Amino acid sequence: ANWVFAGVSLAAAVAILTWGLRRGPARERWLSAALGLILGGTVGNLYDRVVFGGVRDFIHFYWFEWPVFNVADCCLVVGAA
Repeated sequence: ANWVFAGVSLAAAVAILTWGLRRGPARERWLSAALGLILGGTVGNLYDRVVFGGVRDFIHFYWFEWPVFNVADCCLVVGAA
């Protein structure tokens, strides 16, 4: 399943790069920033999948129940929002 998600991440990265380099989105700063954050998160998780065999989550809040996540996940969420 890890390689399937790596393939999906690679396809998403290519699609985001293709969309972001077009003339229209390149002129819209907020869209470019959002695409950059999503691309950064996608490539970060892709790197973890290829190099470490899975995404390494390391940010954990001990004082309340919340899922463990990483910086790439933060970029994905903020970019999507």
